[in-house]
Amino acid sequence: MAGKRIVVLASGEGTNFQALIDAVAGGKLSATLAALVSDRKECGALERAKRNGIKAISFPRTPSNRGNYFEEFLAIIDGLKPDLIVLAGFMKIFPDWFILKFPMKIINTHPSLLPCFGGTGFYGLHVHERVIESGARISGCTAHFVIPAVDAGPIILQRSVAVEDNDTPESLSERVKEVEHEALVEAVYIVLQGNYRISGKRVLHPE
Repeated sequence: MAGKRIVVLASGEGTNFQALIDAVAGGKLSATLAALVSDRKECGALERAKRNGIKAISFPRTPSNRGNYFEEFLAIIDGLKPDLIVLAGFMKIFPDWFILKFPMKIINTHPSLLPCFGGTGFYGLHVHERVIESGARISGCTAHFVIPAVDAGPIILQRSVAVEDNDTPESLSERVKEVEHEALVEAVYIVLQGNYRISGKRVLHPE
């Protein structure tokens, strides 16, 4: 794991990114956070990167780059030479060809227990709204590899939380975030260690 380069992509406040910063600082992950790349001009994740001395790159979509946005984005990522790409609240969906450039080198977290409440249109509070509407008693988060099909890659690990009778989408989101931060750090550790194998939709690794 030592010397491995992690590139993090984020669009929002960057609380998952902060979990990775803390894990590296605390010795849980002996890797380098090579850069934080955002599709926003300004966001909390970029500020967290700057405060922690991590390269911060802002690359929003504009009228001038709209036609070749992902080609230029790929050039940025290639230049950072990542061993692992982590989507930490990144709100863009990459075209298939982009993902296939990094086979089993991109991981993501999703705020539900996939394959339930996943896929196109399931993001942020929309996920938690649908979970509550469904009557489900358990929700949680999933860390998974990214493949061209949205939210359908092999599952590295999952963490669960109870759905309380008085939950709102906001309160459920906050509880899921707590386990999501832990799950992301553990998933990154597993992948960088390399002590796993993929069997169908499941990533098998020692507990």
